[in-house]
Amino acid sequence: MADKPNSLVINSPYDKPDQFWSQDDNGRVAGVVSGRRPAAYELYDSRNNTRRVEELETVNRIRQRVDAWREAGWPGVTSVSRELLSHWYSRGEWDSDSKRWNGGPRPFPFYFCQLEAIESLIWWLEAPEDYRQGIFLQGDGGPWERICNKMATGSGKTSLMALIITWQTLNAVTYPKDKRYSKAVFVVAPGLTVKSRLQVLNPGNESNVYDEFVLCPNEAMRQKLNQVVLVIENWHSLMPLKEQTRSVVKKGKESDEAFSRRVLGKLASYKDILVINDEAHHAYRQKAEVKVSKKEAEEMGIDLEEATRWIEGLDRIHKTRRIRRCFDVTATPFSPTGKKNTEKGLFEWIISDFGLNDAIEAGLVKTPRIVVRDDALPDAKTYASKLYHLYRDESVKQDLARKAQPTDPLPDLVQKAYAILAYDWQETAKSWEAEGHTIPPVLLTVCNRTETASRIEHFFNSGDCLISGTQNPLATLRVDSRVLEKAERGESITKDKDYAVRMEEIINASMLPADKKEELLSLKQEEQLRALVDTVGKRGKPGQNLENVISVAMLSEGWDAANVTHIMGLRAFSSQLLCEQVIGRGLRRVAHDMDENGKFIPEYVNVFGVPLSIFQEVGEGGETPPPPKPSVRVEVEPGRNHFEIRWPNIDRVQTVLKPELRMDWEAVEPLTLDPAQTPLNAEIAPALTGIPNLAQASQIDLEKAVEDFRLQHLIFRAAKKLFISSSAGFEGDKQYLAVQLIRIVEQFLESEKLDIPSLWHQDPVRRRLLFALNMDNVVTHVNRFVSKQNVERLEALFDEHQPIGATSQMRPWLTTKPCRQTERSQISHVVYDSTWEKLVADVCEKDESVHSWAKNDHLGFKVRYLWNGSSRNFIPDYLIRLKNGLTLVLEVKGQDSEQNRAKRAAMDVWVKAVNEQGGFGSWCFDTVFDPSLARDVIAVHSKQPASA
Repeated sequence: MADKPNSLVINSPYDKPDQFWSQDDNGRVAGVVSGRRPAAYELYDSRNNTRRVEELETVNRIRQRVDAWREAGWPGVTSVSRELLSHWYSRGEWDSDSKRWNGGPRPFPFYFCQLEAIESLIWWLEAPEDYRQGIFLQGDGGPWERICNKMATGSGKTSLMALIITWQTLNAVTYPKDKRYSKAVFVVAPGLTVKSRLQVLNPGNESNVYDEFVLCPNEAMRQKLNQVVLVIENWHSLMPLKEQTRSVVKKGKESDEAFSRRVLGKLASYKDILVINDEAHHAYRQKAEVKVSKKEAEEMGIDLEEATRWIEGLDRIHKTRRIRRCFDVTATPFSPTGKKNTEKGLFEWIISDFGLNDAIEAGLVKTPRIVVRDDALPDAKTYASKLYHLYRDESVKQDLARKAQPTDPLPDLVQKAYAILAYDWQETAKSWEAEGHTIPPVLLTVCNRTETASRIEHFFNSGDCLISGTQNPLATLRVDSRVLEKAERGESITKDKDYAVRMEEIINASMLPADKKEELLSLKQEEQLRALVDTVGKRGKPGQNLENVISVAMLSEGWDAANVTHIMGLRAFSSQLLCEQVIGRGLRRVAHDMDENGKFIPEYVNVFGVPLSIFQEVGEGGETPPPPKPSVRVEVEPGRNHFEIRWPNIDRVQTVLKPELRMDWEAVEPLTLDPAQTPLNAEIAPALTGIPNLAQASQIDLEKAVEDFRLQHLIFRAAKKLFISSSAGFEGDKQYLAVQLIRIVEQFLESEKLDIPSLWHQDPVRRRLLFALNMDNVVTHVNRFVSKQNVERLEALFDEHQPIGATSQMRPWLTTKPCRQTERSQISHVVYDSTWEKLVADVCEKDESVHSWAKNDHLGFKVRYLWNGSSRNFIPDYLIRLKNGLTLVLEVKGQDSEQNRAKRAAMDVWVKAVNEQGGFGSWCFDTVFDPSLARDVIAVHSKQPASA
């Protein structure tokens, strides 16, 4: 074991790795060991909660062969290849004082991973047979050879492609009859962004990579390199032409020859073409016996049509021009398998591997730091910080999965997570500015749906985020994934006027010269968006000042913004691959400064909500799972229409307030804030595939952000939220309403109705922080009593799609839970989720005052209520129609809570509004905390007149 380093960067980027962080059987970081990390990949199954490491045996064997071949002086290679390899390995001397390389042919040497990748390809084609004996690369089953270099994001794949083109072209020109080489090169990119970036591969390009990195040993070779015939296209060009159904002349389908001429352009006159697939995980040959679901492909970031069309197009080119061989370059060489477990189909033609862990240890990329703990209660199932995988929290998942308006508040836990992450982003921005950076750091959010993205944009732009420095609409870009996808394909889209206005505002604030700004504003909407997204963090470009990027999709392949310092994940993460793809968007380094030992100084990206490892530690053993239980069909029982219960589906109840608001504070219940549900700080630690190194943990502490939590500022924020929820139901002067609400918030805070049962948290600063981070909870509580004490009338607003619900509308469903047939219900069976529910169901079946009843299971009866600023659905347990004409909504609870009180308050308002509205009979609501009291509650309501 070596001494413990102070970062995860332990290898030089220019030398063969000679040590790595080891992990124990549970995946935890154990320490640094000598030697090279074996090529491998990790398989996670979140359903069975297992993790295993699969070594890439062929790659590890090839590494040994290539090492021996290199040490022997590359025997068997052509004189051109030998001269190139010697030149590429030349790097001068390391000066520890100036911390740079001196005397080499280029300012920085090639990374070892780049040299190993090109060496492996040269070895495969040129090394003597005895160096390759027993090594077999299985292809994809197609008629042309594929060879894959697996390289992590940020490890220099573009440079590798340039090395391949140089090696192939110079050998092809020097040895024109040697079938191993070709100067006709077809590069296929996954979209217009990458296609644009790859133009540096063109030797005639003004800023080409060959001159920048001095790829040729001499001018003669550089001139020969110009003989390459290079075409770079995005995969969409491989799509077949659409037939013109309205054309007078029927041309028929495009022939393979016509297809090849159209796609290849200047390459069409050449045969024996060399293909390079960039981001090649998008290009795989789907086998006939493999059935892949669209959902599985989406989870891997793969478009099924894209993947198969890509290969189908290359097959058509092979038929007419012959593909000599194909070099694949990708960080994630997996294709869907169609299997029900989470194992993915690793490409079987991988020749070299330099993965994410290797790149982190060599400092080629930023080190991801994940949340290891905070000072709030952890997840009840995993005991991990809830900030580690936010979408796993059930309340977050339900809230973000629904259709919502942009103005709907974000879930409480998400708001708290953003407060901590945004504060850390703000501190980073200040430090960057102090260091003289003119480009700001970027906070990137990857979320689950477009509605969520709109809510996040509103959350920041409206100032709802407690960290004031994040309210900058002109630096906040919500990426419309639909528009971006069209832009990547080069297709047009119908213009969204509101979205176009937002982009124009951002462009006008981009500090571009007037002519560049005017040129950009004249482009189509999708072209403007691509220009902004592609240039995030690039000085002098449209996206240079962007600070906050919110996206549903993973952003375009090849997105190379280097200034992403913070990532928020608000979506499901069902595979390790998906986690790495999201994290990968923030891994590119800002600078390449080195320490005196020639290692990169570490840079970090702080990550909330993306479980870089979805593995959870579990005990050994366990019982054999029982056989499947028989199922029962629960349905509407024919012939029981007289037991039908109908109800109004109310979208919301509008409370119309009195002009003068008065509060009886004695009648207002206290609100208890639980400090255990409110993280004030979070610890983050650098991680390899999600396994944190706790010895290098650091802390983000909100107590240092005192200036963002001034009391009067917080009071105005709370009053603003109250105003938004109350103004629609206030018919007087809106300005006067705002003044009254500010006074009410101040009175609430002075009334000692805000209870914090912790002496430590009653410190003025921490008390303010708790108020700020639970503001939606406070506003919901105060609003409930403002409405209750100042209501003039209630207006029920019905669901316009389904205004009336009924037990007769329930769709049949199957259950394996214990249940029994009913006699007084229109529903055939009642399902028992607990012994309490059985007791209440028995009462409903036997009590003579009950006409009909139904357990509210799959019925769709729900009542909206506000909790922590979010709209939730309260689903009461029972609907009971009494013989006196009353319909009783009954809830059975084991214990009470603040959230349950909010539910009851909403239910009381609902009942009052329905009874005032009329047309649905008389309704009442009650709660029992002991099921034995159910009979007594029913008896009380059965004695009331129906008009009550």
